[in-house]
Amino acid sequence: MDDTRKTVGQGFDVPIRYKANLTIDEAVEYSDISRAGLLKMINQNDCPFVLRLGHRRLIKRRAFDEYITKLDFVE
Repeated sequence: MDDTRKTVGQGFDVPIRYKANLTIDEAVEYSDISRAGLLKMINQNDCPFVLRLGHRRLIKRRAFDEYITKLDFVE
């Protein structure tokens, strides 16, 4: 059997730049914005790049890219 195949539940090692959605930790690493600063942004009701899945929140990478390129300052 080929050991390189992934089965359900094992996950995949996909580079962040190829992912459509990021976890909070991946978005922090990707953007170099502090976790507290990112959480403050995504807790706003009108946040354009957050994807809410029940209690889980993911970051839509392309929308996040567009948003952070327009920023001058992050608290």
